[in-house]
Amino acid sequence: MSDVERTLVLLKPDAVRRGLVGTVIGRYEAKGLALAALELRRIDAAMADRHYADHVEQPWYPPLREFITSGPLVAMVIEGPAAIEVVRAMNGATNAAVAVPGTIRGDLALSNRENLVHASDSPESAEKELGLWFPNLG
Repeated sequence: MSDVERTLVLLKPDAVRRGLVGTVIGRYEAKGLALAALELRRIDAAMADRHYADHVEQPWYPPLREFITSGPLVAMVIEGPAAIEVVRAMNGATNAAVAVPGTIRGDLALSNRENLVHASDSPESAEKELGLWFPNLG
């Protein structure tokens, strides 16, 4: 199928800390998406800065860097038809206070920063982020 895509998904430290990794992965799999790669890892400030390069000058970025480096996270490559759009819709709005019920953030997230998941927002960002997180992926 020509609409099969790959996207990066990060299960952030709050998802790992709260024991929600299996729950969130199960939601993606139940939708029909597939895992192409998965790795539990910790990142340092330099990796956070590379990942969030467009945001490092924002006043809200230092607390985000502190959060994303605060514990282990799960980096995944998810693939399937229109995976980028589907995953973003499943994740819900970034701010958990306005994320609708039925979305991952709407059902499970606590705040705007501790919002469980990150996903690439476009084919261009998916290509960039997948290259950063999984440079040896075929």
